[in-house]
Amino acid sequence: MALLEIQGLTKKFGGLTAVNNFDMVVEKGEIAGLIGPNGAGKTTVFNTISGIFKPSSGKVLFKGQDITGFSPHNVVRMGLVRTFQITTVFSDLSVLENIRLGSHLLAKLSFWDDLLTTPYQRRKEKELFAKAATLAEFLGLGDKTNELAKNLSHGHQRALEFAIALASDPEMVLLDEPVAGMSSEETQEMMRIIRATRDRGVTVLLVEHDMKMVMNICTNLYVLNFGNKLAEGNPQQICANESVISAYLGSEYKPKC
Repeated sequence: MALLEIQGLTKKFGGLTAVNNFDMVVEKGEIAGLIGPNGAGKTTVFNTISGIFKPSSGKVLFKGQDITGFSPHNVVRMGLVRTFQITTVFSDLSVLENIRLGSHLLAKLSFWDDLLTTPYQRRKEKELFAKAATLAEFLGLGDKTNELAKNLSHGHQRALEFAIALASDPEMVLLDEPVAGMSSEETQEMMRIIRATRDRGVTVLLVEHDMKMVMNICTNLYVLNFGNKLAEGNPQQICANESVISAYLGSEYKPKC
């Protein structure tokens, strides 16, 4: 059984069809990619999977369960989380505090636990901050746990956003342009983090325009163009596909395949 399966996904905004009858299957343990030109419908697919949009038709299945139309909160509870194209962190909180907030769904603290600061609440908070410190170390932020998020470099802010997503113990993460605006060194570090995340048992689906990164890290690719699936396959198949070259990669890319 696939971990994530999209069946006939269509999303319309008035007279505009942003995504048209799109199918996709992501197996557990994959690093899959969703690529295509700007405006192809990639973010709409992500927004529909994560519950921000309700599809006009079609289904989203996660772990065999139909989660079509689930609220974002309930999608996260199922074990499916996403990051966004624009970095979303709490600027005036420390790295450690940001990551701790990402685990709020795991806390299982009642109103009275929080109000009265019960022994259970204190013990749970200690556990969650310890977990946050471990994630900070994993994401290369171990020496920055007390820094305010707004003082981090762009690459470290994206790593922090990733850490916040991982704090909820997901089975799958959706990464929206994880290396956008990064230097070559930052991109290499993010690729290391993504592979290490997969090795920890978390499946990854990413949207990204850095084709060198995509071709080196993804096991399977789906190509969208004007809301329609243009092609699917492994990186070698995709970068040799004439339709993909013509619509997206450009003829100058073919010799690099």
